[in-house]
Amino acid sequence: MIPLVLDLCRLTVVYAGRKLCDMFPCGKEEVDQAIQSAHAAYLKWSKMAGMERSRVMLEAARIIRERRDNIAKLEVINNGKSITEAQVDIDVSWQTIEYYAGMAGTLAGQHIQLPGGSFAYTRREPLGVCVGIGAWNYPFQVAVWKSAPALACGNAMVFKPSPFTPVTAVILAEIYKEAGVPDGLFNVVQGGAETGALLCNHPNVAKVSFTGSVPTGKKVMEMSAKTVKQVTLELGGKSPLIIFKDCELDNAVKGALMANFLTQGQVCCNGTRVYVQREILPKFLEEVVRKTKTIRIGDPLLETTRMGALITKQQLDKVLGFVSQAKKEGAKVLCGGDAFTPDDPKLKGGYFMSPCVLDNCRDDMTCVKEEIFGPVMSVLPFDTEEEVLMRANNTTFGLASGVFTRDISRAHRVAENLQAGTCFINNYNISPVEVPFGGYKQSGFGKENGQVTIEYYSQLKTVVVEMGDVDDYFNN
Repeated sequence: MIPLVLDLCRLTVVYAGRKLCDMFPCGKEEVDQAIQSAHAAYLKWSKMAGMERSRVMLEAARIIRERRDNIAKLEVINNGKSITEAQVDIDVSWQTIEYYAGMAGTLAGQHIQLPGGSFAYTRREPLGVCVGIGAWNYPFQVAVWKSAPALACGNAMVFKPSPFTPVTAVILAEIYKEAGVPDGLFNVVQGGAETGALLCNHPNVAKVSFTGSVPTGKKVMEMSAKTVKQVTLELGGKSPLIIFKDCELDNAVKGALMANFLTQGQVCCNGTRVYVQREILPKFLEEVVRKTKTIRIGDPLLETTRMGALITKQQLDKVLGFVSQAKKEGAKVLCGGDAFTPDDPKLKGGYFMSPCVLDNCRDDMTCVKEEIFGPVMSVLPFDTEEEVLMRANNTTFGLASGVFTRDISRAHRVAENLQAGTCFINNYNISPVEVPFGGYKQSGFGKENGQVTIEYYSQLKTVVVEMGDVDDYFNN
């Protein structure tokens, strides 16, 4: 079992503004060692049958499932999100490993008949050592999302968590080792941008999968291009959520809350541009403000808490700055938007914020155009479907989108025309492992989850078999 001493000695660190631990960034020597170790493990792991890899992965999933509550507590300490959300993240994680364990034994190519009895076949083979670079909003889950398909395909992975959330990726490494993967198959290196650059530039890395901001994603792509690595980028978003007048209003309000305040608003695919058809705007605002004011903010280890603390003071100040800028540009704060101090004395130094609803917003406002990554909802009126689609697509991002309507034809028509990698219909922010996730435009490329991800962690080899003689072309 994971030692509970971690729970006790680090109980209120991230969400109480106190130090979690001392993290020493890995330099060139440590990165080289991690990649060499991963490559040695890859040589063993890649030669195992898919069913053998599957059994080891299923054991890892079982361990995570059994220790779910302990891991969730560590994730709260690591990140500051509510325990209820963290438990869901851990459940998604073991389900992800189970899903890809089931696919490990099914990797196959094609057989192609050629003239004269000759034939060709294809082999789906692993890439080698893959690098995963994680984000701080879903530390454990992102580490699993990247490692599970990589390992199922026969690869090794060196994973760098965010320096703000260094703990639970190490727990995952311990679980993989306990489950029986070769030593070094899943290595964790700690550090910030410099460590990430060493990984992206390393000649013995075959692929980089990055989750984070657009500016950093561009740097990852540029560095990886020097050695022609495969790259998956899951970047930021400023996603539209469109609510038509024929929606089920109570459901749409709940969807808007899920699209804006999950994980304290620190979710890349959040639907933070909420377009509401003008006829129902007053009623929508009334209901969304009423429900927002009832959200319980406080100790994230309490099951009644629905919003914990933001990740850092710098992030809190940044989000509060967006609210201040919105007011200067003419937006109206209907509720929230302030730093929040819980009653519990041990939480006095935490980076809490009351969830904010902004009215009187326009498409040219900073709060509507830029990714805030905090609990701030911008509400905008619209009149027609054609108009709102044009406005919704007028962005460099394209990660996610949503629509609430009872009209099934409209729902599918709008989903077709929204320029985003995911469209939620009458729901928001659900992420089943079976469903691919990834962006359009500057929100990135490549997919996480779903069967298609196998293609991003493997490569196809073609073998051509001649059953006759080579054509005597040059002697004719």
